[in-house]
Amino acid sequence: MHSMTRQALLAALSLSISLPALADEQGPTERGPTERLEADLRALFADEGTLAIGEVEEALIRDRVTAHDLHFAGPDGQQLWLDRYVVSGDYDRPDEVRIEGIRLETPGREQSRLAAETLLLDAPSRAVLPLHEETWPADVTFEGLSVEALVAEFAGQELGSEFGEGRGQIAIERLQAAGVSRDALDALEVSGVKGKAAGDDEFGSGTFSLAFARVEGLRGLAGAEEDRELDRLEVRDLAIDFDRLVASLSSLEADGDMTDGEGGFRLEALDLDLARMIALAPEAERTRLRMLSNVLTDGSGRLRIDADSSGRWESGEAASRLLGELTLTAGEAFGWALDADLPVRLPEGVTPADFLAGMESLEELTLLGGRIDATLTDLGLFERLPTIMAASQGVSEAEFLAQARTQAQGFGMMLGPEIEALFSGMVAMMAGEASELAIALTLPAESELEALSADPLALPERLEMRVESR
Repeated sequence: MHSMTRQALLAALSLSISLPALADEQGPTERGPTERLEADLRALFADEGTLAIGEVEEALIRDRVTAHDLHFAGPDGQQLWLDRYVVSGDYDRPDEVRIEGIRLETPGREQSRLAAETLLLDAPSRAVLPLHEETWPADVTFEGLSVEALVAEFAGQELGSEFGEGRGQIAIERLQAAGVSRDALDALEVSGVKGKAAGDDEFGSGTFSLAFARVEGLRGLAGAEEDRELDRLEVRDLAIDFDRLVASLSSLEADGDMTDGEGGFRLEALDLDLARMIALAPEAERTRLRMLSNVLTDGSGRLRIDADSSGRWESGEAASRLLGELTLTAGEAFGWALDADLPVRLPEGVTPADFLAGMESLEELTLLGGRIDATLTDLGLFERLPTIMAASQGVSEAEFLAQARTQAQGFGMMLGPEIEALFSGMVAMMAGEASELAIALTLPAESELEALSADPLALPERLEMRVESR
């Protein structure tokens, strides 16, 4: 799905920033806008195929020149139709370029069709832009872009690792972008997205819809995908109905910009239809998956997940503090809450925002103590476990609980009393003797976070840990 959306966007952009070669800017200065537009359009397509233009006219009242009924035919059968190509304002520095009635067809095994009512470029640096991404000069920019009623169809194409090779269609009511350059987007917004894909890989075939999505501060588009940065993401009303994934999401907000000292994410109502996914799973896997679903959902087959996370930095002369909170609720299964206050020392000369933006490892981060408090709450999961686990092992619930207590004691003998208290607390929740398990960690000063996380079994010896069942 992500790959299809990216292809649709690139296809839309390709109408304004792809096919090779700029028009010759050395033409006679006495040429008017109509002659310049026709010459530039013909030069744009000259090495790629044939271009027919019905008429080019200049408005009498305002600075506007329009080319009507353009038809391009490429050497390999690709065809592009444009009802109108309109340049408004000074031809050398237009106020806008508006393209109407767009239809693009690419034949062959990887055939595709694209159509859009309008493509509007706000304040482009040139009237006719080089339409080939690889040769797009860095100085070619436009302040904004909007596309109305975009529809793209693909067949025989690689749709991404989730879908494999297949075919699909995506329709977007409106797409807007601001601050567009070769390497960055200040903002990109889409609304009214509907699509379908027929693939042969992880998710299979199905449909999806998205009411609204917006990204801000997207950087690194010209480089490797793993080096790209995103300041903010917002998604609303996403629905996925595929062979092996049936889910909906009410909203997602993520703030990845730490320059203001804060960041986080909020996930609201991620609803997984486990029952439908199990019914569509291979028969050999259904029994195991159905047991897992019963434990998580009490037999309803639907799991809702909500999450809220926030973090902030407080800078100091000798040290900085990282404060974070996380709450996670998994329907009628469990709740998890985390609260952290960690004083840390960063590498010399590095600010917290710079460290987080370029963080690839935790090797240079030194803990100066701190605390982490976590609470695990039973919302039904633990009280259901004895029944299901006892049945799977062919023993009574009392026998299963007795075995679990013995195992907790064994972990304590090997790993210490804190670990025994942790597992004993889980057994207490399964037995109905407790509903919460609170864990308080006090971290050692002058320690490296990566070294601590690399050897979790040694943590009880290196930090103070208190476990309380209640």
